[in-house]
Amino acid sequence: MPVRNTFKNFFQLEAAGGLLLIAAAALALIINNSPLSWLYTGLLDVPVVAQVGALAIAKPLLLWINDGLMALFFLLIGLEVKREVVQGHLSRLSQIVLPGAAAVGGMVVPALIFWALNKESPAAMNGWAIPMATDIAFALGVLALLGKRVPVSLKLFLMTLAIIDDLGAIIVIALFYSGELSTLSLGLAAASIVTLIAMNRLGVVKLTPYLVVGALLWVCVLKSGVHATLAGVVLAFCIPLKVKRDASSPLLRLEHGLHPWVAYGILPLFAFANAGVPLAGVTLESFTHHVPMGIAAGLLLGKMIGVYGLTWLAVKTGIAALPAGANWGQVLGVSILCGIGFTMSLFVGSLAYVPGQSEFAGMDRMGILTGSILAAFIGYAITAMASGNQAAVIR
Repeated sequence: MPVRNTFKNFFQLEAAGGLLLIAAAALALIINNSPLSWLYTGLLDVPVVAQVGALAIAKPLLLWINDGLMALFFLLIGLEVKREVVQGHLSRLSQIVLPGAAAVGGMVVPALIFWALNKESPAAMNGWAIPMATDIAFALGVLALLGKRVPVSLKLFLMTLAIIDDLGAIIVIALFYSGELSTLSLGLAAASIVTLIAMNRLGVVKLTPYLVVGALLWVCVLKSGVHATLAGVVLAFCIPLKVKRDASSPLLRLEHGLHPWVAYGILPLFAFANAGVPLAGVTLESFTHHVPMGIAAGLLLGKMIGVYGLTWLAVKTGIAALPAGANWGQVLGVSILCGIGFTMSLFVGSLAYVPGQSEFAGMDRMGILTGSILAAFIGYAITAMASGNQAAVIR
């Protein structure tokens, strides 16, 4: 499939999925703040047990969504990253410099803003990574509303930036949000990874063996103390992309088959399960608390300053060029759209502030929703104005 068609299909799926995310989040907020709130919370608390012999995994439905279905989301991210690194927009240094610099700025500055507002509270500081993420589906969904007024190069810039951003979030989760480790489970996980690598090197192109071993890897990682969703990334990197001329690529087949399920099913379900913030008793003080304020300010201001600032620096120093056909006003708008953290921010928040264990559990969602909604509306407005007047240049 030509690169242009691959990007077009990717963008259309992410854009439509982003709009569905908005609907799912809105529905969750409405239901959990209505007389049906008991149904919402009761559904997410339903115990679900999977057992084979002595091996049992018992979790409420919410955690099956967050630890199980989101592993498939991370699998898709891994597949996309590997494809882009091997033969896509991350395969040449010249293509990585601008979105890479922007992504670094978009991760560092939000974390610094959160630190500045929460440094006096060690318990609150566990959420420092929450405003670092960009929700690629949500951000592209908002950008898609502008249609052909936005150049393809700018959409590609946002997509590449968000992929690098997601890769950074994966590394942060692996390093900073793992629990107590089980040596036995880690050993079994390592054996599973060795098996996956061996299959890759031996030229196995059927997907079924990879998926079976990948499922075993997920169970081992779940029991090891490392977050289970990372198993999806490891599995993705082991699935072959390049094969003999007469065979189809297993990675591309899995990516194309999985993408609609993630965009139209898994991510909206995750949004529905995690965005239902109860608003009873919420006051202005609830939003000005240092945790939600740090998250909202990190997403809205931190992303704008970090992404726009590093983009401006990279272009002005001559190490990269502005996306073709784009102006600085559009870059500013897209920088603000990067503040739509949502899915990944909600996910990191569930790891940073565990319900029942952290006094800040739930506060993160107010900050995420506030920052993401403001970033969506302001980013859209600025991008629309800049796109309506291509001659306008912000210096």
